[in-house]
Amino acid sequence: MTAVVVGIDVGTSGVRAVAMDPGFAIQAQAGVALADFGTDWRDPATWWRAVETAIDALLRLVDGKRARNVRALAVDGTSGTMLPVDAAGGPLGRALMYSDKVDDATILSAIADDAPPQSAAHGATSGLAKLLRFQKGVRPARVLHQADWIAGRFCGRFDVSDENNALKTGYDPVRRGWPDWLARTGADLALLPDVVAPGKPFGTISPGSAQRFGLPGDVAVVAGTTDGCASFLATGADRIGDAVTALGSSLTLKLLCEKPLFAPQFGIYSHRIGDAWLAGGASNTGGKVLAHFFPLERIVKLSESIDPDRPTGLDYYPLIGTGERFPIADAGLAPRLDPRPADDALFLQAMLEGIAAIERRGYRQLADLGGPALRSVRSVGGGARNPVWTAIRARQLRVPFFEALSEEAAAGTARLALQGARTAGLL
Repeated sequence: MTAVVVGIDVGTSGVRAVAMDPGFAIQAQAGVALADFGTDWRDPATWWRAVETAIDALLRLVDGKRARNVRALAVDGTSGTMLPVDAAGGPLGRALMYSDKVDDATILSAIADDAPPQSAAHGATSGLAKLLRFQKGVRPARVLHQADWIAGRFCGRFDVSDENNALKTGYDPVRRGWPDWLARTGADLALLPDVVAPGKPFGTISPGSAQRFGLPGDVAVVAGTTDGCASFLATGADRIGDAVTALGSSLTLKLLCEKPLFAPQFGIYSHRIGDAWLAGGASNTGGKVLAHFFPLERIVKLSESIDPDRPTGLDYYPLIGTGERFPIADAGLAPRLDPRPADDALFLQAMLEGIAAIERRGYRQLADLGGPALRSVRSVGGGARNPVWTAIRARQLRVPFFEALSEEAAAGTARLALQGARTAGLL
């Protein structure tokens, strides 16, 4: 019977689980919405009930023998979601989510004064700001990232994190450790978990969890990652110069590099992915600009009459409001959407061309900062399903476009579980 591993994605609105075989084929997948388990998404009990339900549903989709042949599991979570726990891993209250801001000026000032400019720990939503907030109040034994706590529920260890989730808490991925400057911010270093590389086994499923889910007693629990990194891994991009463009409400670019890139003026920092580095940036352009002018049904219809081989010649920089972060760092940059053609199809085409030009400029900016030349692109998000937009982008980028193997972050985390199972000699 073919062995499988399980990847679990605890995302912004739900939990997804994937069973993957050693050939990277997805054997089953299941998911649930967090809203089905209550309105308080900061309650870790809500996360765990959703995870339990998703795993139960996943295992019902594979036969009993296959479920008993699960060899490893890994978890990804939302970057910057933090939870204070006691010595046994019990939550000491509600979490602070990825988008929650710490409004304590003393905390933010300490980070601004002591964190290096290139650190991802700056800002009111950083993991470090939340750690400092928690240690002022509930006196935790540890402060964990969301993925750490979920993985801990499977194996009983609540003292381990991964290099990707730890980045916004101040972890130094180049030197591979918690840096000395953290103590100068007032952070209690004893609250920080040990950090291992994503894909490294760090525990074995507990007897209680094995019985609860009907899994073998030797399932390896493997260090996971953030939901963003998991989404990249899911596509199959794995060589230097491979890129993933997310065409959602905003435009997000991610590029696999041979060395780390840090450019705080553009909001760029790097995650360590195996022996490579994942760098990227996010523009304020994207699908939200298109949706401001046209509903989705209208965009689909107008696209049918666009000839991507006949450019409009209009030089748009599509934004809704003033300000851009990447590939131009300019809070005063104004939208450029004039002149507007009388033909709505031409107007839409000009916006698609403008967003594609920003994408091209973004990858060029990453190369100028020390990244590799663009080798290939995989596309995810709603815009990836528009063939006209794809053709316009291909004309501008002039590199091969490959289909993403999966858009499920859980599939990327399953790939880490496979890596861990091989390391542990379980495959």
